[in-house]
Amino acid sequence: QMQLVESGGGLVQPGGSLRLSCAASGSIFRLYAMGWYRQAPGKQRDLVARITTRGSTNYADSVKGRFTISRDNAKNTVYLQMNSLKPEDTAVYYCNAVRMRGTEEYDYWGQGTQVTVSS
Repeated sequence: QMQLVESGGGLVQPGGSLRLSCAASGSIFRLYAMGWYRQAPGKQRDLVARITTRGSTNYADSVKGRFTISRDNAKNTVYLQMNSLKPEDTAVYYCNAVRMRGTEEYDYWGQGTQVTVSS
């Protein structure tokens, strides 16, 4: 069906930056939105940022002003530019894609990429 491949995670010092990429392939018809979620140990998976195919965005309050989500529709790729990183940003970041058919939603997930913010 749909495959999502993330890249760009790693270890960074507080205040540093990382850029995550997620490329979608396969059955990408009727793609509605793509986004990033993150899950820290012992915590639930929470939305970080989301963008629709037409460009509408949504951010978690904790990352507003620091993270920017963008997309290249021609490449079916979504990016997450993360600036001013904090230790509390440490988590596994998962790419998410949503296809819609009528009232049905279909969610797809990448394998996750580790982001560690530490001095």
